[in-house]
Amino acid sequence: MKVYDAKNIRNICLAGHGGRGKTTLTEAMLYLARASERLGRVADGTTVTDFDAEEKRRVASVSTAVAPLVWKDTKINLIDTPGMFDFAGGVAEGIRAAEAVLIVTSPGGVYDVGAEKAFKAAQKRGLSTLFAVSHCDGENITFYKTFDALKAAHEGQLCPVVVPFIEESRVVCYVDFFQNKAFQYTDGKATEVPVPEGGRIAEMREIFTEAVASADEELLERFFEGETFSHEELVRGLEEGIAGGSIYPVYACSGYTLDAVDLLLESLVEIVPSAAEKAGEGDVQCDPDGKLAAICFKTVADPFVGKMSFFKVVRGKIAPDAPGYNARTGESERLGKIIQVTGAKQEDVAAIGAGDIGVVTKLTGFRTGDTLTDPKDPVTLDGLDFPAPCLSMTVLVDKKGEEEKAASGIHRLLEEDPTIRFGLNTETHEQVLSGLGEQHLDVIVSKLKNKFGVAVNLKIPKVAYRETIRKTVEAQGKHKKQSGGHGQFGDVHIRFEPCEEDFIFDEEVVGGSVPKQYFPAVEKGLRDCIAEGFLAGYPVVGLKAVLFFGSYHPVDSSEMAFKVAAHLAFKAAMPKAQPTILEPIGTLRVLMPDEHLGDIMGDITKRRGRVLGMGAGGEAGIQQLDAEVPMAEMGDFSTILRSVTAGRGTFTLDFTRYDDAPASVQEKVIAEAAASHGE
Repeated sequence: MKVYDAKNIRNICLAGHGGRGKTTLTEAMLYLARASERLGRVADGTTVTDFDAEEKRRVASVSTAVAPLVWKDTKINLIDTPGMFDFAGGVAEGIRAAEAVLIVTSPGGVYDVGAEKAFKAAQKRGLSTLFAVSHCDGENITFYKTFDALKAAHEGQLCPVVVPFIEESRVVCYVDFFQNKAFQYTDGKATEVPVPEGGRIAEMREIFTEAVASADEELLERFFEGETFSHEELVRGLEEGIAGGSIYPVYACSGYTLDAVDLLLESLVEIVPSAAEKAGEGDVQCDPDGKLAAICFKTVADPFVGKMSFFKVVRGKIAPDAPGYNARTGESERLGKIIQVTGAKQEDVAAIGAGDIGVVTKLTGFRTGDTLTDPKDPVTLDGLDFPAPCLSMTVLVDKKGEEEKAASGIHRLLEEDPTIRFGLNTETHEQVLSGLGEQHLDVIVSKLKNKFGVAVNLKIPKVAYRETIRKTVEAQGKHKKQSGGHGQFGDVHIRFEPCEEDFIFDEEVVGGSVPKQYFPAVEKGLRDCIAEGFLAGYPVVGLKAVLFFGSYHPVDSSEMAFKVAAHLAFKAAMPKAQPTILEPIGTLRVLMPDEHLGDIMGDITKRRGRVLGMGAGGEAGIQQLDAEVPMAEMGDFSTILRSVTAGRGTFTLDFTRYDDAPASVQEKVIAEAAASHGE
């Protein structure tokens, strides 16, 4: 494919709720533009953008895919993103690479949660926004219910461009107000028919005309005077409205049957802002002759090609002789192959020009969010705004000894997916994997097996409890052993008392009953003891130990003997010091729609949480709830919140402090520890 000028490039991110037809619509556009030889089907696993084995198995997108096409000498880079919330990182990638977002929904009478989220993400980046209501090929079409739901949310900004004319619950033809024509479709082929005026066509035309006129003061005046607009004036009004964010066009179509998809492509070419107009960022203009500035918006660890870095070029061009300077690291590296991808298909290209999207291989020092720039004029472009992981599980390998292999594989996947977190919990000695939900983690497990040949299982992580004491006690530890020759002798009297710090060691020895050279050994012995507590083997905190008396033997005493004596004193003191188990407490902040506040508050109460306050969540209809909760009770909270709020709720949970666990919890923790030691 040739290098296109930024004026003839459109970067379109397809986003929206899962199962609404984004991949099917992408496939239809590619097929109509002859960018693919056959019309694939999601159910058959034959689409261009759902090429991954996991996507074929799940019959759903799990990662972002790029597929370019050419329509009327304009290159359109389609960026197909996942709709399931567990793979929201893919939406962040697609949004970052686009200048316009096509939100795909379907007839059904509701404003989907996924569509809402995609709209907010597009608005946050100031991207042009369009809606496609696909699946308009079935019986009992409810396109207008969906349109009314969108209209209720966006009022005068919603602009119907292509709408269906429906008779007896079936689409007869599609009316394109942009061209003032109507088309009937048979096997995906369009035939022009007279423009009907029945149904809601006249109403939609009025809404369309008013929305277009509102983008231009002159057109608005003429609209109120009852004048009609020329095609050129409609183009101008739509262009200005879409570019300025005052118009959100709506297109009825059917990706499955290809109906009206050609009309959508016409609009993408005619009225959506080009990369030349909107790809620039701040002071960095979309200049093909400027110094290189490109953002890495996606990374793939390909087992055959190696690391693949997806770039959106904002300024200059990526060419074989371009310096591979990383603005984050300050390091340069040689560029690998420069390619263009269409789903899984790869094609070598001479360069990636300003405003375009392409891939550079084997850039080992680059990661998603990095800026590829010119060292003589370095710039740093905005990174990506990824959602934080909310579900953590412990990774257990099926075969002993493969822990390192599993960790290596996960670290490779971390390069692809910045929404993953992975690390060793030094307290529980578990490898903990965090992601955006159960399906997200399940995909990671599958990829570990299929890509890296290591099978793992996931289980709920252990909680990092603590132990402490609530009573001051004194205890003696005496170690005496004689076995021929030099013996072993160490004798200490230690007072154990609660304190505010993790551990304090002090001494009040008088008269030399314990020589100073043995003080460090006593402290070392106690520090070994507090690493594994008396009740359930958890670290002991809030403990002050004061060595105040003891005795020694001039020949048999040693550091080891006093270290053992300290152990004995600790063991003797703990049962009498009112030991208790502490549980970690976190500060929870939940954002959710108003109507779900009561349900979530009730759920938090069941988790032994304590509500601290509530109030407006920063936008209309959203409530914020703050609470303190035992972190041991929050394992499935992300799943419950998503279920109750239909995916609209979000939360953060941060560790705050340790508190005494209730007696029932302590009994359970102690019993589990005993069972574990028994095993």
